[in-house]
Amino acid sequence: MKVEFAPLSIPWSRRAQTAAVSLWVFFYLALAQCCCGIFIILLLGDYWFISVFYVFWLYLDWETPQTGGRRSEWVRNCSVWKYFKEYFPIKLIKTSDLNPTRNYLFGFHPHGILVAGAFGNFCTEYTGFKELFPGMTSYLHILSTWFIFPFVRECIMYTGVVSASKKSVSHVLSNKKGGNIAVIVIGGARETLDARPGSLTLNILNKKGFIKIALEHGAQLVPVFSFGENELFKQIENPKGSRLRALQESLQRLVGFTFPLFHGRGIFQYSFGLIPYRKPINTVVGEPIAVKQNPNPTLEEIDQLHEKYLLELQKLFDKNKEKYGIPEHKSLTFD
Repeated sequence: MKVEFAPLSIPWSRRAQTAAVSLWVFFYLALAQCCCGIFIILLLGDYWFISVFYVFWLYLDWETPQTGGRRSEWVRNCSVWKYFKEYFPIKLIKTSDLNPTRNYLFGFHPHGILVAGAFGNFCTEYTGFKELFPGMTSYLHILSTWFIFPFVRECIMYTGVVSASKKSVSHVLSNKKGGNIAVIVIGGARETLDARPGSLTLNILNKKGFIKIALEHGAQLVPVFSFGENELFKQIENPKGSRLRALQESLQRLVGFTFPLFHGRGIFQYSFGLIPYRKPINTVVGEPIAVKQNPNPTLEEIDQLHEKYLLELQKLFDKNKEKYGIPEHKSLTFD
């Protein structure tokens, strides 16, 4: 394989963008392992009391990821995220105003490999979220497993990330004053197995928990489609029925997350590595779907709202796909 190296004449700003994205990839793929290693080293060394104190702190603070987290505006406004946003670049597009006296549930699609669009738009302040949706506060809900890793939970909560548990989503949507947005990546870990350039497959047909919780709290549903999310990495072929796909799905059922075999570019060359390709991400926020509160929705009511959500998601995609390089004949596949 011929390796294509990055030219030495690349401007400093582009190098800063690559460095910012490299840091983000490290956080995503290796921060948990590194923090667990530090915790064990401290515990077995002269500074064992730090780990013991942290366990005590973890006991006292265990519920925080399920009760709104602990966001830091300083972290969300850190200049590293400006370069992160400019690398792709990421753009947030509004199609309708939101009422700050209401709560909303954003269904984010697709998952992609590392959910760059969801992080860039809802965990940083550099794509104009506050200007587009004044009076609103977004909370990105992620797999609860992330919050059991020492030190990691503190780092990620500072960006506005919270648990994806039902208790956590309910807490966000229960704000009586309104103004809260629960952002849920609907496809989850399973959808990463279909995340490759050109893929338009969404894992959603059996995903109805978000519909039920929206009904229980009367939160308006908003479909969100992030064009370009699946273009950031290439993935080893794993068609349904293959041994690799069966193994990946078994691991997903066993541990709650899966292991897509993906690759992108490197830091100093463009041929291989774990850095995403420079592909634009355009995250389009659709129009709210009115939801009447029902603390005890029936299965029929859940199914009806789910069908309506799928219809609105398809409309949002069809209306915008040609603007962002998807041929007119292409359509979403609901799995």
